[in-house]
Amino acid sequence: MKHVEKYRAGYFLPPEECLDWVKQDRLEKAPIWCSVDLRDGNQALVTPMNLKEKLEFYEFLLKLGFKEIEVGFPAASDTEYEFLRCLIEQNRIPEDVTIQVLTQSRPHIIEKTFEAIRGAKRVIVHLYNSTSLAQRQQVFRRSEEEIIDIAQEGARLFNEYAAKMPETEFTYEYSPESFTGTEPEFALAICNAVIDIWKPSPKRKVIINLPATVEMSMPHVYAQQIAFVSRNLHCREHVIVSVHPHNDRGTGVAAAELGLLAGGDRVEGTLFGNGERTGNVDLITLAMNLYTHGVDPGLDFSNMPKIVHFYEESTGMPISARQPYAGQLVFAAFSGSHQDAIAKGMQFRKEQEETLWTVPYLPLDPADVNREYQTDVIRINSQSGKGGISYVLEHHFGYDLPEELRREVGTFIKGVSDTQHKELEPQDILEAFYEEYINIHTPISLEDISWMRKDGNTVADVNLKIGDEEYFLTAKGNGPIDATSRALRMAHPNLDFSFEDYAEHALEVDSDSQAAAYVKISDPKGRNYWGVGVHEDITLASVRALISALNRENLVWNFIPQN
Repeated sequence: MKHVEKYRAGYFLPPEECLDWVKQDRLEKAPIWCSVDLRDGNQALVTPMNLKEKLEFYEFLLKLGFKEIEVGFPAASDTEYEFLRCLIEQNRIPEDVTIQVLTQSRPHIIEKTFEAIRGAKRVIVHLYNSTSLAQRQQVFRRSEEEIIDIAQEGARLFNEYAAKMPETEFTYEYSPESFTGTEPEFALAICNAVIDIWKPSPKRKVIINLPATVEMSMPHVYAQQIAFVSRNLHCREHVIVSVHPHNDRGTGVAAAELGLLAGGDRVEGTLFGNGERTGNVDLITLAMNLYTHGVDPGLDFSNMPKIVHFYEESTGMPISARQPYAGQLVFAAFSGSHQDAIAKGMQFRKEQEETLWTVPYLPLDPADVNREYQTDVIRINSQSGKGGISYVLEHHFGYDLPEELRREVGTFIKGVSDTQHKELEPQDILEAFYEEYINIHTPISLEDISWMRKDGNTVADVNLKIGDEEYFLTAKGNGPIDATSRALRMAHPNLDFSFEDYAEHALEVDSDSQAAAYVKISDPKGRNYWGVGVHEDITLASVRALISALNRENLVWNFIPQN
């Protein structure tokens, strides 16, 4: 690509090595979660939510289990001011939930913000000003000392206004906005300057939020920046370190996870990562990543289809089919080898009564997010294998095919998908299977049959048609199938075949007490043919399977001379 020379790394490494956190291989507990959907997420929508829509989204966030929710920037928008007043005046804030509001470090905006939160029982007031080298040089054109003065002035105003509102329990939060483009030493200095004014204590902790306002580096660099500031903050034991990654480089989730390993206690983000440019960090992915490591995230994403539906309806933004944990295709397996491994893994769990989830290719049990194995896991197209196709036939419809027949049916169904150039739904697979294998009655058609036991043998009275010819035959054998076979040979002596395999079972899925039988025969040239019979009577099912095997590929005409 052209013009690569105009780009350079816009971030700064800490002045000392900050890599102790890399020794950890996983997060041991969930962070404090703060949803910023109603602020960062809402301002990124083409059509921001109105008051009614914001209230609905807020109530939905409460149902998911969020205990900290940034409800807006009340000094910047009449809708956000009205929304905040509605929450307070209508007593819509549960006792265990803390709302958060955002304000720039500008006196008139801070004044209006505290006016908007009057009457709230508990609130996080979030102060920010931009600190990056680019912002200082190009936007504000101010020195480091002048930027620190802006933050300190805002911090002092917080103390003044809060002192006039003793009925409200305040938590202060400060963000050096554009932290990732700020020299870590300067970021630390401005944070400590604010902390020294707010004087945190065990009962009134301060949140220091370190945002990747623009993602500039690989995630491990962001984590080192977090580690450096975290380990050098004043009153660290009384400070909650918060991370707020955006996703400009597509690594927001990784940045958040490494930031938590490196000292973060809290995460600000949005559902599905909605936000400006490429979005905020996706809290659903973060939480579900913890869940699949055996850590309770403290948020309820157990009904993912409902969450997806609500989100799409509320924001007008579609969820990608490959969105982690939530997309329509994230549990789908089209590859034959994947399908086979999943089917065998599920069978292993059933046989061993396994409690740990270790199924190949599925990092999460789909049922835990209200997804269905039968609908979501095994998807059939021309790339699918016998394992997936037999899985669908068994788990949807109860057909437990013999191993050799599984391979044959797998090849057949893949051919159907390839010819039709589409994915096959379970009902499509069943219909194709039925048409090709089950109860085939042309050219041999069983009209009627009865058996009786006589002198230790089975006597079969068979009425059948072969083409237009009708036959009434009686034959003796060692069982119903043998007697029926002899009757068929009596109809046409040249009809020569041998039994090779047989299986039967009850159909347990939507079966109306039916049974399935599978018969494999071979002709004198060694060619094999399978047939399947289905009937309430297993003996009749077996006879139907035999006739189906003979009828497939018009096998009978291979044996019977044509006029």
